[in-house]
Amino acid sequence: MTTMAATAPLPFEQHQPPMGLRERKKLKTRIAIRKATYRLIAEQGYDATTVEQIAAAAEVSPSTVFRYFPTKEDIVLTDEYDPVMEAVLRARPADEPPLESLRVILTGAVAAILENEPEEMQQRTRLMLEVPALRARMTETMAETSQLLARPIADRAGREPDDLEVRVFTAAVMGALREALIHWGEGGQQDDLVAVVHRTLDVLEGGLRL
Repeated sequence: MTTMAATAPLPFEQHQPPMGLRERKKLKTRIAIRKATYRLIAEQGYDATTVEQIAAAAEVSPSTVFRYFPTKEDIVLTDEYDPVMEAVLRARPADEPPLESLRVILTGAVAAILENEPEEMQQRTRLMLEVPALRARMTETMAETSQLLARPIADRAGREPDDLEVRVFTAAVMGALREALIHWGEGGQQDDLVAVVHRTLDVLEGGLRL
């Protein structure tokens, strides 16, 4: 991102285990399903797009779609970054403040998505604002990501992942990220999203003072 050169996209691929042929095929299928979904939604709308249509466009069976994505909402909301965020967090310096570690990871992930999949990011955010089911599912998936990130945060602090303080910390960060995305979408996606995320995390770092 041009205005946030200090937070260039994280090299997520460095933290991914080498993929064999089977894993590469699975990733290719996931991407094909997601791209077909976005294309169909752009053409005919979210509600009119069925899993059967998605499967046909991606040249797979409907059962294959459900094997990769439990719900239609998940096709729109998931990406390839969540699965490696825990590994990226564990690779951060042990003495780095947890909020700073999450700042680097989240702004890096956002920057990477905007660089590699800008149209999908823009369409996904528009749909989150327009489709109640997607916004509800987004809240659920961010809660799942919060639990995922709680493990390395807890390990670093010498706590259990289900400690209240750990849960509140990670949930606050992910809730703040959700509001940053909604704010960006409601503003017509005109602002620098990475800068919006930085501003959002500044609120948490400042102790929630207005």
